[in-house]
Amino acid sequence: MDIHRFMQGYKTAWEQRDPALFAALFHPDGQYHNTPFQVQRGQAQLVEYWRRVQLQQDVRLDFEVLASLPDAGIAHWHVGYQVASEELFEIWARSTGTNLVARRPGDPLPRMVLDGVLQARFAGGLCTQARIWWHSQAEPAGPR
Repeated sequence: MDIHRFMQGYKTAWEQRDPALFAALFHPDGQYHNTPFQVQRGQAQLVEYWRRVQLQQDVRLDFEVLASLPDAGIAHWHVGYQVASEELFEIWARSTGTNLVARRPGDPLPRMVLDGVLQARFAGGLCTQARIWWHSQAEPAGPR
């Protein structure tokens, strides 16, 4: 595996909202650092973490590979999705370290946009370690 194949698999796993596809990109004891201070290790933790994407709808991810070596790579990614549950909205609000976006009861859940960079290392045809740095915000209202 190289960064190009990994990112295509990452895109497919996220857009299809499939935790098993996500975990299959990784070595059995692979690591996914979703923030500099949190890491999921091994297949069970990877699947459990990725289940949150099932609370998203209409996911669209684009990426650009910035650097590629046989055993490592870096990519810039951008994703948009519709928040499909209050649970996911609260997860997002807590992860950003901010208060909940001002919403009145009955207001629709927002569409989110995330922009980030992913660094990955590979061995034996699988990812051994992926680290992401990202920022998110509610998509401004208006036509897409």
